[in-house]
Amino acid sequence: MESPITLEAIAKLVGGTVNGDPARVIDGVGSLESAEAGHITYLTKKAFLPRLQESKASAVLVDQAQAIDKDQVVTANPSVAFAKLLNHFHPLPRPQAGIDERAHIGADVVIGENVSIAPFAYIGDHSRIEDGAVVMSSVHIGERCRVGANSCLHPNVTLYPDSEIGQNVILHAGVVVGADGFGYTLDETGRHYKINQIGRVVIEDDVEVGANSCIDRAGIGVTRIGKGTKIDNLVQVAHNCEVGEHSILAGQVGLAGSCTLGKYVVLAGQSGVSDHVKLGDQVTVAAKSGVFRDIEDGQVWAGSPALPASSWRRYVVQWTRLTDMARKLKEMEARLNGIENENSRQ
Repeated sequence: MESPITLEAIAKLVGGTVNGDPARVIDGVGSLESAEAGHITYLTKKAFLPRLQESKASAVLVDQAQAIDKDQVVTANPSVAFAKLLNHFHPLPRPQAGIDERAHIGADVVIGENVSIAPFAYIGDHSRIEDGAVVMSSVHIGERCRVGANSCLHPNVTLYPDSEIGQNVILHAGVVVGADGFGYTLDETGRHYKINQIGRVVIEDDVEVGANSCIDRAGIGVTRIGKGTKIDNLVQVAHNCEVGEHSILAGQVGLAGSCTLGKYVVLAGQSGVSDHVKLGDQVTVAAKSGVFRDIEDGQVWAGSPALPASSWRRYVVQWTRLTDMARKLKEMEARLNGIENENSRQ
C-alpha cells in the first residue's frame, strides 16, 4: 500500500480542485459504506447524498461542490478519479524480474529487460517476450509468438503458435488464444472434413481478456482484437472475427465466425452474434440477445432475434398482455358461437 497523500496531491493526480482543506492527509479509499476516517470515497448520484452524510469518510470525490460537512475534490469524473486512487493506494503486485530455472525457454527466444518468467512456463522456439512482461506459472507460449511490453499472462494461459499479444495486455487464467476455428465441410460421404486453420490471432495494445475465454485463430488471415477492448470471462470469439477498438464483450458472449465489430461496441452478457454479421461503431446489444443481421452505427438492439430496442420494448409490453388477450378471444368466440346457434334456431 502506498503512503498517505494530501488532498492537494490527490487533486493534481486526478485533475481536480480542492473544496476544503488541501492539507488534509488521506491514507486510503473506501465505498460510502466501508470508508473509515482518513479515507476518501466518491459520489456519482445526488440520490446517494444521505448515505454520504452518514459515511465515516474524511473526504469525497464529486463532480460539483456539495453543501456537506466534508472536504471535497471536485473532478469531472469521480468514478475514474476513484479508480486512479485505487491504483495509487493498492497497486497490483508484480513478481520479481527473472527467469526461473524450471521454465522451458526454446531456441532463438528473445527476452527483454525486467521480464518475469515463473516456474513451469513454456516458451516455444523463435518467440519474443518484450520488456517488463510477466509470464506466470504453467503458461504455454507456442512457437513464433510475441508478448508485448508490460503484458501479463496469468497461470494456465495458452498461446498457440504465431499468436501476437500487444503491449499492456492482461490475459487472465485459462485464456486460450489461437486454437483452431470451428471449420469443417461435408465430404462426399456426408462426414465432417476438417479445414486446416492456418491463420493467427493478433491482440492489440491495452486489451484485457477474462478467465477461460477463447479467441480462435483465423482460417486464413487474422482474428483481431482491437486496442483497448475489454473481454469478460467465458467469452468465445470465433475464427476471422474483427473486434474494433475499445469495445466491451461481457460474460458468456459468443461471436460466430467472421463477425466484424466496430469501435466502442457493447455486447451485454450472454448475447450472441451470427456469422458474417457486421456491427457498426457504438452499437449496443442487450443481454441474451441474438443478432442475425447487420446493425448500423449508434443503434441499440435487444431480443432474439434482435430488433431495435424501441421495437423490442413495445413487443415485450404486448407479450405481457397475451394471456388476457387469449381469454378475451375465447370469450368473444363463445359469444359468437352463441349468436350463431340462436340464429340457426330461428
